[in-house]
Amino acid sequence: MTPTPLTAVLRLAFGLLALVAIGWQLWLHVGLKFSVPNFFSFFTNLSNLIAAGVLVAGALRQWAGARASPAFETLRAVAATCMLVVGVVFVALLRDVDLGALRPWVNSVLHHVMPVVLVLDWLLWPPRPAVGLRPLRWVLAWAMLYLVYTMLRGAAVGWYPYPFLNPANVGGYGGVAVYAVGIALTFGLAGWMLMALARRRVRPTA
Repeated sequence: MTPTPLTAVLRLAFGLLALVAIGWQLWLHVGLKFSVPNFFSFFTNLSNLIAAGVLVAGALRQWAGARASPAFETLRAVAATCMLVVGVVFVALLRDVDLGALRPWVNSVLHHVMPVVLVLDWLLWPPRPAVGLRPLRWVLAWAMLYLVYTMLRGAAVGWYPYPFLNPANVGGYGGVAVYAVGIALTFGLAGWMLMALARRRVRPTA
């Protein structure tokens, strides 16, 4: 499917919606004297920032008539995979967790709307030419980098963004390792699925 002018408008609109949702929640977060570094340590917030940037940049690139860029399509792949994982992990592990000061409409945008938008954007307008499975290494690298950062910072400050990454909640670092493996497998499977589907729709060039 070829992107239309409406595609660019929708990309810009959803990108700005995510930024407004994150900005609104950050404003409330600061007003409650919560830690700003903690806010930006949530994978959901980081992934939505990346997703918003990709959507806005995609709209601007489309309006500018920019040529296809393997680097940008790789970033799209990372954003789509991250958002798919955000949606899956929230439904599987966090939907019954107390979300504290997180506003319901912000929660809906970040955990429900944006995952659907990014996955549809990737599947309806796959990269041309096809990128194959090459971006998968960057998807896995980003996931591992986040896990390492979370564990090192958590050990230093005594705070973890998610209960299943807190050793005190899951029987120690062995329990965390089990969840980490599960998360890595989820990223790998989600990324492989999205890229394989895109590859089926666009024949790779020689």
